[in-house]
Amino acid sequence: MSRPTYPTLLETNQLLQACGDSTYWLCLTRTVQGSKLFPVSAYILLSYLNAFYRYPALLRKIEAAMPAETIADRARQMGVKAQNSAIGWALPCFYLLGREYLLNLGFLRPEDAAEDVVAVMDFWKRYQLSWHRNDGHLTNADFGQRAQILPEAAVRRFAAELMPVPPESPLAHAAHRFLASVSQYGFLVSAESRISLTNSGPYRLADGSDLLVRDFMDLSETSLPWLDDIGGEMPFNNLTVTMAADCHFHLVDDWGSFEATPEFTPDRLRGIGLYTSDTLSEGHLPVAMESADSLAAMFEDLAGRARRATDALWLRMAGWTRDQLIDAGAISYYAIIKELAHIAGVFDPADWLEIDPRAERFRPILSDDYADAALGELVGSISMPSQEAAPHVLMKWSDRPKRVLTPLPLTILSGAPYLPRVAPPMPGTSHLPAKNDRYRTTRGVLSLAEYNRLARAFVPQACAPEANYRCETAIGWGG
Repeated sequence: MSRPTYPTLLETNQLLQACGDSTYWLCLTRTVQGSKLFPVSAYILLSYLNAFYRYPALLRKIEAAMPAETIADRARQMGVKAQNSAIGWALPCFYLLGREYLLNLGFLRPEDAAEDVVAVMDFWKRYQLSWHRNDGHLTNADFGQRAQILPEAAVRRFAAELMPVPPESPLAHAAHRFLASVSQYGFLVSAESRISLTNSGPYRLADGSDLLVRDFMDLSETSLPWLDDIGGEMPFNNLTVTMAADCHFHLVDDWGSFEATPEFTPDRLRGIGLYTSDTLSEGHLPVAMESADSLAAMFEDLAGRARRATDALWLRMAGWTRDQLIDAGAISYYAIIKELAHIAGVFDPADWLEIDPRAERFRPILSDDYADAALGELVGSISMPSQEAAPHVLMKWSDRPKRVLTPLPLTILSGAPYLPRVAPPMPGTSHLPAKNDRYRTTRGVLSLAEYNRLARAFVPQACAPEANYRCETAIGWGG
């Protein structure tokens, strides 16, 4: 890559500013993450550092196999971890917050790794434009905190297949037990964070209710080593739940959180559906949707399986050392975008399940007290030296002279020296056991070699050029 041009730097800095504004709003308005078991702040900081050192090269590796916009077209057909929270916010912001932290530690200058910053933001922009092509926005925030990523045909299908949920019916009780049990399981799977669950929508239905699409991800033995054996309890790695509710979801943000008016309580659920999908499936595959009784039985079965898996995972994690807890959390966060590699057929555990030595060297300083304070400054009070702006600046949302993320300096254009890229990923380490060569998919349990081979060869029917480019505009005009 050659030295960035003026238009490229201007666009990249605009994207950085948008990510910074979104980060501040999300951190200001969402609940604080905490845990009695995991050192959350320590693992979040370590994940940011790992992202900074590894994302650029890994995104180039993915792009060599499949362009960002094509991956987004594939991801839109499935409920996998390539959604709002994973790519819409985490991909750029984990990387950029790692950069910001290193700037304040004196390991970087603003101009260093400029070509990496440009490459990461360009990949993200193209993915997001494709992912949001049906609503025409770059992020949920740009669309008034909505994520209407599905084409009309998919919304009609989900609406038509909804199973009515009479109040106090066996299906209603089974659905709520399932939602609670699998949410708790996913919370523990992702090191007591919310990144195994996301929501998209809403979509207005003909009867005036709202359709919300909820995805549960990383439930089985597919990518995370701590689910080996335990995750085998779950017969599906990804589950998508479609829910029609008698309320309006006025907010579905870039973390996949939602708010509703009136509040979405169990008695407001009017219809529900259940699907599974992944890189190898032809879209969303119905699960036990033959009748209300069969769906209720499946919800009960999955809820029981999730409770047993949760108990087993608690026992496993309770015996971990602090380093193992930090690794699990850092890998959960850092590898939130790993589904990009699965879709492109280039997933390698060495890329996604290890801590790069350049990030690892910071582990000794990541005590609970220090990590809490550093993370609080970085994304809470916005008080690190690099985040100070000129006194007249009025930051969006706060009117303070602050900025979350440091732009690339334009002096690069006048020939100022800079380091264009960080070195490629170095052999990493992990205090956790290695991942077993078992990957649960919609085509059964596969070896990684077979999973990657099938992913590279597979083109879903909806993503074949003739079908993929029949966009909403073309369909509406008879094209």
